[in-house]
Amino acid sequence: METPLLPVIDTHAHLDELPDPDAAIREAKEASILAIIAVGQDISSNKKTLEIASRYPGFVFPAVGYHPWRITEESTDETLAQIDANLDGCVALGEVGLDYKAKVKKKIQKAIFHEILAIAQRHDKPVIVHCRYSHKTAYNMVKEAGLKKAVFHWYSGPLDLVSLIAADGYYMSATPALLYNPYHERAIASVPLSSLLLETDTPVQYQQLAARPVHVRLTLQEVARVKQIPAEQIAAQTTRNARECFGLQS
Repeated sequence: METPLLPVIDTHAHLDELPDPDAAIREAKEASILAIIAVGQDISSNKKTLEIASRYPGFVFPAVGYHPWRITEESTDETLAQIDANLDGCVALGEVGLDYKAKVKKKIQKAIFHEILAIAQRHDKPVIVHCRYSHKTAYNMVKEAGLKKAVFHWYSGPLDLVSLIAADGYYMSATPALLYNPYHERAIASVPLSSLLLETDTPVQYQQLAARPVHVRLTLQEVARVKQIPAEQIAAQTTRNARECFGLQS
């Protein structure tokens, strides 16, 4: 008798970047993935993400965002207006945040992130935060903005920050990078299960693996290995966490 597939949610996928998102969504459904959070990055990405999600109500849930890699002076006002106009129909504002390896000046990134957090606060929506080499600054800004919910995605930051993020009721997510990345592994090992989400960051290439939402099962498997906790327990808790974070119905 086959073991039933454990219920899990992919909390971070760029479906708009897949050559055939419909095939990837069908594949995820056939593998009993419960839901996908589809994230946007700029005007075009947000538009595509909303369109894809509209075709899969109750399975693909959209978030609109403005990734720090995509920031340009000429597009900022229009992008923030688009986010503000569409956010009520989304489960989160993301992907947004800071990236101190990006070419965009830190001062500009911080100013825009500050505006984004104000929009999230106004709409009472969680933010999905990219924070490469900027974990402490991003966390402080989210907390100072008074946000109730946030996800620090693909968390690989300082271990001393994990307990602070968790204590504020925020979440950190794990990816298939657990297969090979020691920084991500150390971080996820220290994240309380009550603060953990699973994701793929589709379509990121993890060595030989080109991620699709179905690979959230690989994330689950790797979290079980790293934390030495049964996969059933991790699947149940992270699914509860995702439903709570994004307001998804069970």
